[in-house]
Formats: sequence, structure tokens, C-alpha cells
Amino acid sequence: MGRRCLILALTALLLTGCAGSPGQSAATLAPAESDRVVIYTSHKEEVYGPIVKEFEARTGIWAEVVTGGTNELLARIAGEADAPVCDVIFGGGVESLTAYERYFQPYACAEADLIRPGLRPADDLWTPFSSLPVVLIYNTKLVSPGELTGWESLLSGRWSGSIALADPAVSGSSYTAAATMLCALPGDDWDQLDRLAVQLEGRVLPDSGDVVAAVAGGSCRVGVTLEETALKRQAQGADIAIVYPEEGTSAVPDGSALIAGAPHPDNARAFLDFAQSRDVQELVVSQFSRRSVRTDVSDGDALPPADELALIDYPVRWAAELKDAFSARWPELLREEALS
Repeated sequence: MGRRCLILALTALLLTGCAGSPGQSAATLAPAESDRVVIYTSHKEEVYGPIVKEFEARTGIWAEVVTGGTNELLARIAGEADAPVCDVIFGGGVESLTAYERYFQPYACAEADLIRPGLRPADDLWTPFSSLPVVLIYNTKLVSPGELTGWESLLSGRWSGSIALADPAVSGSSYTAAATMLCALPGDDWDQLDRLAVQLEGRVLPDSGDVVAAVAGGSCRVGVTLEETALKRQAQGADIAIVYPEEGTSAVPDGSALIAGAPHPDNARAFLDFAQSRDVQELVVSQFSRRSVRTDVSDGDALPPADELALIDYPVRWAAELKDAFSARWPELLREEALS
């Protein structure tokens, strides 16, 4: 199938909702074990659905999709390590993946040499899928331009009890956002996290998808989310504006990885190749409002140039190593604020 035809087919699936139910095959008979792949994904169906469906059509491999939060799925993979069920994890911030890298098997995708500098790990234990800047948002009916400027502004006390943030102990993207804030602000990390918990008044949202809805609906005036999530809702008419923090932000990729001892390793590698292919990466930009990880795919005119975003040098391994201590400390901070 030519690249243009493939992109048109993927786009048609997005626009018509023809992706079907996760894991469903057009075949009337169950496929042989050699024709299967099991994918755990934290992506929304609007992202994984058309990609998985086209992968099935192109390869004849039947995909079983299991969805959940990044941390939930990684914990499941760890629990299944003695008898793996999953072949590929598709989605999740790469610092979350790095924290679980002992459960992955190295694999360099077919066109790994075209991955943008700085986004490919030296050990190939995961493969980047898209680049995702962290942004702040505000309700344009409740907040004036210039009131929210960055991380220090977010913690200033102006927005106490009115900040939308998914629980970073559950949401991979919110953990990335919290770690980004720590990198961008000077001072002791735990002191900064305590400041954030104080401004949240001990309240977090259960899912990253709830952040924009809370801000657009006015139950919160400001929020912390990913660029692609904000851009999608903005394009749909939501009353939100986007702020790239003046102190700096990250553009950490989400990624995919081959599970060590995967039951269907060859099919898993085929899916990893497909997700990182130019065909899919062009769709990442044109339909998903994300930034491609390939050097031969432009971010397009709708996205601000990356060199205008004051990007910080985000230390992936540091964020991965901090995760256990963060997960232990953060709930305590929330409880303290909720009881105060």
C-alpha cells in the first residue's frame, strides 16, 4: 500500500469511526497463535484504534488491545513477568517506561536511524512514538491573558483550589508534568511538591482526560496538561488558552516497548516498526496534534516551533529513579492538605 493511500485510509478511520472494537478482527474464525499480538496501551481509542486497525489490515496480524493507565499497565506487566501475557506496551511517558525497563527487551525499529537526536535511548529498550510538550492552560472567560505565565505563577497562591491536575501517582503524563516543574524551578524538590499540594488543596483529578474539561467547564480556572490534549479541545471550541511556562517546559516522548519473553515477539516487532513508520508519524502530526519523533516528518504550521518553547533538558533517568520516592511521598502530601 502506498504512503498516500495508507494515510488516507487511516484518516478515513478517524473521521468515520470505523476502527471497530478493540481487539476485534474481520475474520470470522479465531486466528492462529502465530498471527496474534497483545498490546497494552494507555492511549485513548481515538489514537490507538485507527493505528491498530490499519496494522491488522496491512499485516494480517490480529491485535488484542488492553487499555489502562500507564502505571497500572506497567504494574501489570511486572506482575506477569514470570509468564508474560503482553507483547508490546504502546504509550506512556518514557521516564515511566525507564522505571520498568527490566521487563523490556531491546529492539531497534527498522528506521530507528531517522529518530530525532536526543529522543532515542542508547540501549533501545523503548522506542519513542511522539513528542509531548507539557503546557499550562486557563479558562479564557475567567482568567485574563498574562495572569498565568509559568510554574512560579501557578504556585503563587492566586489559583489555590482551582488548579486542574490529574493525580501524578496514577497518570504518567501528570508525573511528567510534576517532574518538569521540579526541573524548571530552583530549590528543594520536596519543598516544591509541598507547595503544589498546598495550591491543589489536596485535590487531584482521577484521569488526565479530565483536566481540560475541568478548566473549560469553569470548575477550575487553570490546569496542567499536554500540548496535544489542549490543542485538540481548543480546536473543538473549548474556552481555553495555552501557556508555555516561561521558566521552561519539557517535550518528553511517550514510547513503546517490546516485553521481555513476549509470547509473540516477531509480531510485536512488526507493530513497533509500524508505529514508528513515516506513514503513522505523518498521521501523528496531521490528526493527533502531536509532534513526530522522525527527522523526515515536519511538525506542521499548527504547532509552535520547538525552538520557541524554552525546552529544558529533561533528565529521563533521574525522573525514573525519583518515581518510587515520589509515589510514596505524594499521597502523604495530599492527605496533609486535605485534612488541613
